[in-house]
Order: sequence, then C-alpha cells, then structure tokens
Amino acid sequence: MLEFQQFDPIKLPLIKRFYKNHYPGSKPKSDELVIVALKEREIVGVVRFRMIGQYRLLTGMAVEAQSRQQGIGKQLLDYCQKQWLNPATFCFAYTHLEHFYQQGHFIQIAPNALPAELHLLFERYSRSGKDLIPMQYQAK
Repeated sequence: MLEFQQFDPIKLPLIKRFYKNHYPGSKPKSDELVIVALKEREIVGVVRFRMIGQYRLLTGMAVEAQSRQQGIGKQLLDYCQKQWLNPATFCFAYTHLEHFYQQGHFIQIAPNALPAELHLLFERYSRSGKDLIPMQYQAK
C-alpha cells in the first residue's frame, strides 16, 4: 500500500540521497515543494515543484528502479492533482515521457507559449542538449 505526503524541508538529506541513487542529475532545494510516495515507510517515488515567478514547474519526477512499471508515478501525479496542479503548473517532459504526462492531464504547448520566465529556462535546458517538450497542466 502506497502512502503519499508532502515532505518536510528538514528531511531534504533523505530526498538528496534518493535522487543520488535513482536520478543523479537532480538537485533538490529546500524551497521546493516535495511530494513523496512511501511504501512501508520507505521512499519509492518523488516529485518536486519549483516556483518560478507565479508559475509552478513540476520537476524531478523519479521512481526507484525496482518499483518502476507499477503505476507509482501515475499515482503520485494523481495525488498531486488534488491539491497542487492547476493551469499555472508546467513541466518540461523528456520526449519518451510525453505520453506519461499526457495521462496526467498535461498537454504539449509550443515553447513560445510558455510564460517568459519559464521560456528562458526551457531554452537554457534545450541548449544544453536535453530533449524536452514543454507541457502545461489542463484540469480534467
């Protein structure tokens, strides 16, 4: 049975360790909203939300390797929809994960449709070689 919760920023070292083991390129920060999926009180999935101006960027969605393909990421997104996702929420999805985020009610948008603050960040990520698709949450 999975449990979901907003993680207290004081527990950031646990999140950093999770990312080091399962998604090494991610750099969690204490000012981000962190939501975790717990199984038997162990972290099996994480997603973070970073405020950029008045917008929220979903970032760092990760599920531990041995728990993938079990619907944990989808359940984590479903949980977030209840409280944190709204049309001011965006994500930069890797192309191979576009369908996953579409199932979570994100729609692809043109890069120039991003708010200015997010557009600059998207361009910087794209120039660094990341193959990303800008997406925006659209309520059901």
